[in-house]
Amino acid sequence: MSEKIWLSSPHMSGNEMKYIDDAFRRNQVFPLGPNVTGLEEDIVKFTGAGHCTCLASGTSAIHLALILLGVKQGDEVICSSFTFSASANPIVYQGATPVFVDSEPATWNMSPALLEMAINDRISKGKKPAAIVLVHLYGMPARLDEIMAIANRYGIPLVEDAAESLGSTFEGKYTGTFGEIGILSFNGNKIITTSGGGALLSANPEHCRKALFLATQARDNAPHYQHSHIGYNYRMSNISAGIGRGQMEVLSDRVKKRRENHFFYWKQLSDIQGIVLQEEPDSRYFSNFWLTTILIDPEKTGGINREFLYDELGKENIETRPLWKPMHLQPVFADAPAYVDGTSEGLFKNGLCLPSSSNITDEARAFVVKTIRKLLKH
Repeated sequence: MSEKIWLSSPHMSGNEMKYIDDAFRRNQVFPLGPNVTGLEEDIVKFTGAGHCTCLASGTSAIHLALILLGVKQGDEVICSSFTFSASANPIVYQGATPVFVDSEPATWNMSPALLEMAINDRISKGKKPAAIVLVHLYGMPARLDEIMAIANRYGIPLVEDAAESLGSTFEGKYTGTFGEIGILSFNGNKIITTSGGGALLSANPEHCRKALFLATQARDNAPHYQHSHIGYNYRMSNISAGIGRGQMEVLSDRVKKRRENHFFYWKQLSDIQGIVLQEEPDSRYFSNFWLTTILIDPEKTGGINREFLYDELGKENIETRPLWKPMHLQPVFADAPAYVDGTSEGLFKNGLCLPSSSNITDEARAFVVKTIRKLLKH
């Protein structure tokens, strides 16, 4: 195919313009506004989160979550190692130290066993972690029952990074609503988008109220500009939120399509020796399958590995992406404590994300499969 097949492109519904046009007509082209409030209400209605504050990005939501939980300089915060750096960077913004915990094989998310090991070891060193940042990777919910039990047992607040898992559930409850605070991302490659943006979720209304205060430069309630706290410009714009409102109207359809993509690839590729697709461990897990991912075992594919597939698919104008490089392998975090067993390193070495856009055509999807099968055959 001559037209590029994207990994995860934005997919507009056609409903966005009514909200954007209304904002222009009312001259509401500014941060915050009725579209932001409306989007927050839409998210609460969909997720059952209780309360929501829309922000400039998922990263800003994590940063504010850590501030709300009292994370300060010198603290330690446990974080999933197998993730994008935006999950860990806000820990450093606060002058705290990330403590990375490896994945377990079934969900690819934080290992409960290694989490408890890390907590006990840090406590023995006089450093009880101030918080846990748990990531639901590629849309797959983590082992929330076990991880929540551990967090509660040690009295450590949990921040759920649900940036990739909007629409995913564990035991019928949406990710991002289990921990003390949940965060979402509406970046351009996510399941729905506001171009750029994010949200902070919590059952505690005070968290969301204070998040809004801090996100709007922490201006005190005074007729003049007065500030008693350090604030941030983390507001979402009324125009971006208008895009989000239109996107929320089709979120269920987007989840359905991403899952359809996954099961199409599973049906077409799972018979190939050396190719394994990520699957839901049991009926408690419902993944939005934001990205469909495969593992390639070169010992079973005649020596063909992840790098070869990535390069050759790129030559065919098919965008793929290696799985995340674990944070404990990143140069910037080389000195951070890490509790690992090789799971995420193996996933990174052998894993590849396939084109998973909700607007991918049947023809394009079939071409991806045809190309992969052709490459493996030869």
